[in-house]
Amino acid sequence: MNPIDRVVTFFSPEAGLKRMRARKGAAQLMNYDAASRGRRTYGWKAPGSSADAAAFGHRARLRNLSRDMIRNRPYAARGRDVVVANVVGEGITPSIRMEGGQSKGQDKTRVEAALQHLLTPDIDALGEYDLFEMQGIVMSTVFADGEVLVRRRMRNPRHDPQLRLPYQVELIEADYLDMTVQSHGKNLVVEGIEYGPTGAIEAYHLYNEHPGAVQNRKALSSTRVHWSDILHIRRFDRAGQLRGVPWLAPVMMTLGELGDYQEAQILKQKMAALMAVVIEWEDAATRPANAGAGLEELAPGAVVNLPAGAKPNFTTPPRIDGYDEFMRRGLGMVAMGLGISYEALAGDLKGVNFSSGRMGRMEMDRLIRMWQRGLMIGQFCRGMERWFREGLAVKGAALPAFTIDWTPPRRILVDPTKEIPAMIEEVEAGLNSRQRTQRELGRDPDTIRAERAQDHAADAAAGLDPIQPKTASGTQRQERDDEGE
Repeated sequence: MNPIDRVVTFFSPEAGLKRMRARKGAAQLMNYDAASRGRRTYGWKAPGSSADAAAFGHRARLRNLSRDMIRNRPYAARGRDVVVANVVGEGITPSIRMEGGQSKGQDKTRVEAALQHLLTPDIDALGEYDLFEMQGIVMSTVFADGEVLVRRRMRNPRHDPQLRLPYQVELIEADYLDMTVQSHGKNLVVEGIEYGPTGAIEAYHLYNEHPGAVQNRKALSSTRVHWSDILHIRRFDRAGQLRGVPWLAPVMMTLGELGDYQEAQILKQKMAALMAVVIEWEDAATRPANAGAGLEELAPGAVVNLPAGAKPNFTTPPRIDGYDEFMRRGLGMVAMGLGISYEALAGDLKGVNFSSGRMGRMEMDRLIRMWQRGLMIGQFCRGMERWFREGLAVKGAALPAFTIDWTPPRRILVDPTKEIPAMIEEVEAGLNSRQRTQRELGRDPDTIRAERAQDHAADAAAGLDPIQPKTASGTQRQERDDEGE
């Protein structure tokens, strides 16, 4: 016990006990070096905010910075394109599966006919996008802004008789949220989103137009929209999180510094490509009025006459050292922060072979499947399916139970000659099913089965022998036989 603690304890034992407990707790805390406060941890920020409070008041600036980087920084745009191309690609395809094992029939035909409402621009309130284009825009906006809203707008069949189902959807950026609303009744409204007593989202307060439009057609006003008419697509990283942040947020500083470094190196290269000349005069030389005329326009192959007594000295241009290694390390950090491979971000395939390429894709593919399941299928596609079923109910279509399967785009194989035989062996060994393998490749099993039946019927009608598929084991035996010969 130090002298101060003794004095405090003498006059106030309770206060002295509190000091000793606090000191003991601090000593235990110091067992973690990262929790200490000192020179090594100076400048570290560690606020104890909740998931949504961490970006409170800063989401608009983060969105604007992220959008600007995507507009003007090529690697930011490349990162977005890689994520969108791998998560959505050509589109996450819906297919109808009737319950009870019924794969054909009039009921399935009616459901598939209604499903065309999603697969045509009729689904879009602007009449421009179909479901697959919407998926790409949704994923792109989630990457750039951290979140996106999809609003359902009910339509009157008398005014829109061409619609198969009485609703359309509208893609809305987070800028539409009215930040001025603070409450609605007893519910709290934070940044345009209304939360109920349990903390769940109950409604969204949305502007009638984008507040950043070139020219608003009418005065800005907000409307309360019930949560059932809104799909809020975002990535969840923490428990209790209900808002999203731009995916570039962890790497914005690195991207900005890499961009500045590149511009400085480009300027340095421009200087290195120029030939500067310094004219050195002798002390006794008489300098004419037009001394060194033509040197200011020195060009490749030019011949400039210097007056007597003048000697040209050429400057040494700067050298570029360590550029490739520095950029590789920096872009590697950005790729890790985004969850994609360095090769996909930089387009640099130097030294990549099958093994390294496959290892680099494995972690990225796991993240891609997580985003497909959690973001696009779990939030957007299932939400669109819910609205599709409600649209059928509003229209009064009495249909038996059915399931909508969502098939992600096919995964690009690194080496099909090695990977496809491995898949066939898994199916033959009972380690995987044929339809699951087909879905992993981005193909619909029902479509494949129907097309194979059509091909078989067409070949039989033409008098052709049916094609016998080669199994992986048969292919390997054939390769061994060929090697033996």
